[in-house]
Amino acid sequence: MSGKNTTLDNLMEAFAGESQANRKYLAYSKKAEKDGNLNAAKLFKAASDAETLHALKHFEVAGKIATTADNLKDAVAGETHEYKEMYPDFVKLAEEEGNKAALLSFTYAMKAEEVHARLYQEALDNLDQTEGVFYYLCPICGNIEKFRPEKCSICGVPGSKFIEY
Repeated sequence: MSGKNTTLDNLMEAFAGESQANRKYLAYSKKAEKDGNLNAAKLFKAASDAETLHALKHFEVAGKIATTADNLKDAVAGETHEYKEMYPDFVKLAEEEGNKAALLSFTYAMKAEEVHARLYQEALDNLDQTEGVFYYLCPICGNIEKFRPEKCSICGVPGSKFIEY
């Protein structure tokens, strides 16, 4: 026995793989629907949802779900890492390589992750708040607001396109 917790490692690898498959199949579903292939779109969507079920169970069994306060702290740390450390490097490289599509994708994500970190911290600071809060998601860049804006502060999409949660 190596002393290494290989089952935990396997659970986390499976979680990552299932999570990626979920998003990949969802993207395939949207493309198939756009192409008018509705049966394939439904199959990809069902498979995407199945992969989500698998990922969530692996994450739970791995013991990675903690208290809401601890989960919020983890979310703040993850989003902060992304907008302060990960995406700036990605943006710089995309600029150097002249990949404008990647540059825009990374820039939108970087700016949205900063907002996410702030909102998670705010939720942590107000964890005992009982008054209902609504969130509005920009379907283009992933920005989240606590009100429906006139237009997205990151990508400029009209606020009417935002999705309410």
